[in-house]
Amino acid sequence: MADSSDVKHDYHLVDPSPWPLIGATAAFIMAIGLVMTMKDLGPGTFKLGPYVFGLGLLGILYTMISWWTDVTYEAGPGGHHTRVVQLHHRYGMMMFIASEVMFFVAWFWAYFDVALFPTEPHQFMRAEKLGGWPPHGIQTFDPWHLPLLNTLILLTSGTTVTWAHHALLEGDREGVKQGLWLTVILGLLFTLCQAYEYSHAAFGFSGHIYGATFFMATGFHGFHVIIGTIFLAVCLLRVYWGHFTPQQHLGFEFAAWYWHFVDVVWLFLFASIYVWGAGTPAAH
Repeated sequence: MADSSDVKHDYHLVDPSPWPLIGATAAFIMAIGLVMTMKDLGPGTFKLGPYVFGLGLLGILYTMISWWTDVTYEAGPGGHHTRVVQLHHRYGMMMFIASEVMFFVAWFWAYFDVALFPTEPHQFMRAEKLGGWPPHGIQTFDPWHLPLLNTLILLTSGTTVTWAHHALLEGDREGVKQGLWLTVILGLLFTLCQAYEYSHAAFGFSGHIYGATFFMATGFHGFHVIIGTIFLAVCLLRVYWGHFTPQQHLGFEFAAWYWHFVDVVWLFLFASIYVWGAGTPAAH
């Protein structure tokens, strides 16, 4: 095979990799384990499902770490991430975030469909079941307490990750570390506050559309916050390892994009579900 220095074009022709096959196999094993767990399958009283699921999950985690390690090498010592390759990676990340936007559109659509039309004529049971919006018997959260605190936490974290990004562009590695440390801490704090909020919710997930749409929308957002926090924590480690330069830091840039996306989604959640959709908390 020709050396990378002999390549006469700007595109990265990826070498054969085992990770797609290994990852797909691990995902299949994890799916089988999940089905076995949900169906309570197994010989006698011994339930094999959780172990099969755990084996598949370990395989996926191993694939992720190994595959991203290869990408890190390709971006750094491998020298494969030319300007053209970086541009195409950015297009790919834009498409990924666009797909995530549509994912949340589904939960907002479900929420507003019921909230805006609680007495829709063709949904003849809605008025009887809901009695308006929020439904009767639902004690909503006061948006100006813990939800507002979480909003301030996320907005501040968007500021700190931007600080870290600009510090990286200026070659200020200490500023990058400080900004990322603060962002990761704020992300963890948001998750803890939301867990505390969930533990004090006066309604559950099942039994009514309000709880289902509330927990699906805010819960999946919380899951994205956890993913983004891990994303930024890995970037922080890579800063300590000296991986990023002002010219080459796509991994950090994508983490920052993802985090800003999480911030924007929360602003919509806070405005529509916590503020607009709360009704009068004291009246419930």
